[in-house]
Amino acid sequence: MRLDRPEGYFPPTRRALAGSLFFAGYATAALSSCASPVTTPSDDLIVEDVRIEGAGGYSLPAYVARPSARGRRGAIIVVNEIFGIHDYIKDVCRRFAREGYVAIAPDYFDRAGDPAPMTDFAEIRAIVGTANNEQVMGDTQGAIAWLQAQRFVRDEAIGITGFCWGGTVVWMAAARFAAIKAGVAWYGRLVRPQPGSWGAEEERPWPADIAATLRTPVLGLYAENDNGIPLASVETMRAALQAAGNPSRSEIVVYPGVQHGFHADYRQSYNAEAAAAGWTRCLAWFRANGVA
Repeated sequence: MRLDRPEGYFPPTRRALAGSLFFAGYATAALSSCASPVTTPSDDLIVEDVRIEGAGGYSLPAYVARPSARGRRGAIIVVNEIFGIHDYIKDVCRRFAREGYVAIAPDYFDRAGDPAPMTDFAEIRAIVGTANNEQVMGDTQGAIAWLQAQRFVRDEAIGITGFCWGGTVVWMAAARFAAIKAGVAWYGRLVRPQPGSWGAEEERPWPADIAATLRTPVLGLYAENDNGIPLASVETMRAALQAAGNPSRSEIVVYPGVQHGFHADYRQSYNAEAAAAGWTRCLAWFRANGVA
């Protein structure tokens, strides 16, 4: 199964169905010659599962990684792909923790199920479809509130990053919450899907629709050869930011010659050079915008 289309879907092959592709984040596809799964150790970190109060008062599970040393630190909300909280997302949290951050990954799909061990895209899509924009925003507010209540968090230094499905969440949250000081969106959808396609059924705004209200600086990291997020939609977002005067100072960087999911080291679409460059930009963006 290739995992380089938007939100990671290609029709499953017999080889992919032979085992769980997403359980623990690393399975058949991760072992291909063009994938290099990263495992970040947890020594000198505190790694724990917590509960936050999500939309509607729901008790939402979340994965947290942070340095074990005492002190108040900046925090990053990590928003998952459609595959939920699997090892790749947890590893990203540990990577941030090793950079000195408190990282939290809310399980946005917990109400409906866990897509991580699934190989049937119809089942995955059914779970993801239950997480509408307002519910996701409420859950993100819950993550912010949880962080602000912790003595080890600098509540004035909260950022957000997300991948694929989570990249769109980053743009929307950055326009919604003043507590978020900066965002980094990795190849998230920018414009409304075409009628009849996945996601089009929900009446909701998309990043290009809220560009005029965006005040938090967002760095968008996109792929030149993304089959589902064409460069035309990237230019639409850039034009929307420019038309609004871009008060947020947001930027979009397009990496040439790479595909959707280029940072996901368990996918065939992984590109080590672009992933490393994007990660460096991500860290620099947060620090330049007061999330440190």
